[in-house]
Amino acid sequence: MKAPLQAAVLVVLTAAATTAVVLPVATAQQSTLSTAPTPVAGLPDFSQLVEQVGPGVVNVVAEIGSKASPRRRAVPQQDIPEIFRRFFGPDDFPFPGAPGQGPQPRGESMGSGFIISPDGYVLTNHHVVDGADEVKVKLSDGREFAARVVGSDEQSDVALLKIPATGLPTLRIGDSAALKPGQWAIAIGSPFGLDHSVTAGIISAVGRSNRYAQQQYVPFIQTDVAINQGNSGGPLLNVHGEVIGINSQIFSASGGYMGVSFAIPIDLAMGAVKQLKATGKVSRGMIGVQLQALDAESAKGLGLPDANGALINDVTPGSAGEKAGLRIGDVIRSIDGTDIRQSSDLPPIVGAMAPGTKVTLGILRDGKAKDVRVTLEELDPTLLPGASQQQMPRGPKGRAEASANPLGLVGQDLDADDRRQAGLKPGEGVGIARIDGLAAREAGLQPGDIVLRVGSETVASVSGLDRALAGVKPGQTVMLLVRRGNQTRFFAVTPRADDAP
Repeated sequence: MKAPLQAAVLVVLTAAATTAVVLPVATAQQSTLSTAPTPVAGLPDFSQLVEQVGPGVVNVVAEIGSKASPRRRAVPQQDIPEIFRRFFGPDDFPFPGAPGQGPQPRGESMGSGFIISPDGYVLTNHHVVDGADEVKVKLSDGREFAARVVGSDEQSDVALLKIPATGLPTLRIGDSAALKPGQWAIAIGSPFGLDHSVTAGIISAVGRSNRYAQQQYVPFIQTDVAINQGNSGGPLLNVHGEVIGINSQIFSASGGYMGVSFAIPIDLAMGAVKQLKATGKVSRGMIGVQLQALDAESAKGLGLPDANGALINDVTPGSAGEKAGLRIGDVIRSIDGTDIRQSSDLPPIVGAMAPGTKVTLGILRDGKAKDVRVTLEELDPTLLPGASQQQMPRGPKGRAEASANPLGLVGQDLDADDRRQAGLKPGEGVGIARIDGLAAREAGLQPGDIVLRVGSETVASVSGLDRALAGVKPGQTVMLLVRRGNQTRFFAVTPRADDAP
């Protein structure tokens, strides 16, 4: 009986030491009981807000995997290499799509959600219910319902559920378009199964793109609100108790909270809800071009006044963009009068528009401003990024030639089979067998890449590549259009005087 008492005393002594005040235990206790604490002025109190909105927040439990599969322990989530992690429930639940997993074992995905209408519509994340055999929704009053997945959209990571209940408490929908960095934000969810946990912080940024998650149509809200596994699908609230976002992802090297969290803007989510209710799916507009970001060096190479805009590095054959006359090398600077400052600005705007919408793109072509009218088509999911990134097969039948250009690119002619495997047309492109120039390596070029253009000039042979590069001087930036795997992009290369191959 003495050991617990000694431990308790040690705690009291340690606490006393941190305040540099030495008091007998009895005196300290009397002081605590007789003196009321003074509230700290200026700090927010979210208790009333949480009390009001809490009943509208729910737990979402999804039974995932083959019903015939025996339940077994899966790969722990912290072992997964993805730096952006969507958060589920128990640590032994598998991360969908993890390398080498094969068919998913039977398991339970635990997430959060919130009620958006009294007749039982619930909003959560697509990844919480993706592949689920059964979905259950648990209310704050202890009731539990089997839920029907009305529709789910992977690109926006939004899922709409319906439970057989009426008269439910709902959350008010706010305006995510009015958010500003520095404003307060509150999250309610079930991290690690701890129901209705509340965390708060500030909005760190808005309109944040996420190149890791390949969700180019979502301008994420970035916050420092602490969210973890189980928070997925829960509401992000403003100080008025209105939903401004759906908590979706964290940036983490370990799988735990590191101060960088991402939420789907509620304006975008409710647009998806409208379509999911009507058709069970979400349709998006598409131009049919592949974009890349501009920086100061590439802007110099293209002769642009600044690095604002989205550079077109590929145009899909037969797409709306090709029909409108868009070309590789065009820089989109605006859409319907809205400035495009970086390439990630354009997809969310286009994706929010319905197929058939007519838009006006302000572009720069060869340094000259031009307006192009485009009628958007429906997005083809097979054209989304994320497909194989393998390089040209090693050992093409063409012969590697000695370097004879200022960039030190050792070219290699392609034959019909090389071009077929790379998805190229006959007489298109020249391979890179070796890179002797430092500037080309620093720019990111690799052996196995295929050069399609030097500036605006197409190349199809080693001799053609050397001719196109022959006039490049030290300090002059040249733009190379390169094919790598099934992706095409521009590389800006600026050779230096001491960079002779």
